[in-house]
Amino acid sequence: MLLEWGMTDTNKPYVVVAAADFSAASELAVQRAFELASEQPSSEVHLVNVVQTYGAQVAYEMPIDTSALSVLTISEARARFKTYADQALARFTEQHPGKRCGRVVAHVRFDAIAGEIVQLAADLEADLLVVGTQGRRGLARALLGSTAEATVRLAPCPVLVVRPKAVPEAPPQIEPPCPRCVEARRASAGAELWCEQHRERHGQRHNLPSTRSRRVGCGNAARRPRVS
Repeated sequence: MLLEWGMTDTNKPYVVVAAADFSAASELAVQRAFELASEQPSSEVHLVNVVQTYGAQVAYEMPIDTSALSVLTISEARARFKTYADQALARFTEQHPGKRCGRVVAHVRFDAIAGEIVQLAADLEADLLVVGTQGRRGLARALLGSTAEATVRLAPCPVLVVRPKAVPEAPPQIEPPCPRCVEARRASAGAELWCEQHRERHGQRHNLPSTRSRRVGCGNAARRPRVS
């Protein structure tokens, strides 16, 4: 049956697509997808994992240790992700005995992470897309956050971004330049970059009386805030 623009199919289930990469953030997204789907009278949850292809094989992140990669065939990757989807649903059912969601389907897509997630949502006419983000900064934010941001920008449906509950990290603060280094550069017309202490102890800052935490100064690799 063809529907005119603006009409809805009352027989269509509520479709939720959730991206999974086995991180803690994506586990929250998957569980949230199950929870939201269980609140609908008719629903489907489609979990999608995007892997990188190398010819006939793929690089597959391991659910237990997301820093480890395993090289699998495409059929092996699909089988493993199906197992993950079944186990994730079992965890939800165990934690929420009174809740049930409809059909759960596992999808493995390839290469372009945000594009493939969004394309699946479009293909399935999804009602909601759920993605996780670590809420990190620095390089980790550029890699993890960019996927969530691109998904929000491209998605054809509402997007729910889920992140672990945590106190946000304070952004790094930049200290003013060392006044003795500035004086050394002025006195030498730029030939000498650092003061005597910085020359002798390269990479270490002065032990100034008012040391401020989480601040980055010239040559201070030791005090740079760690990016997790």
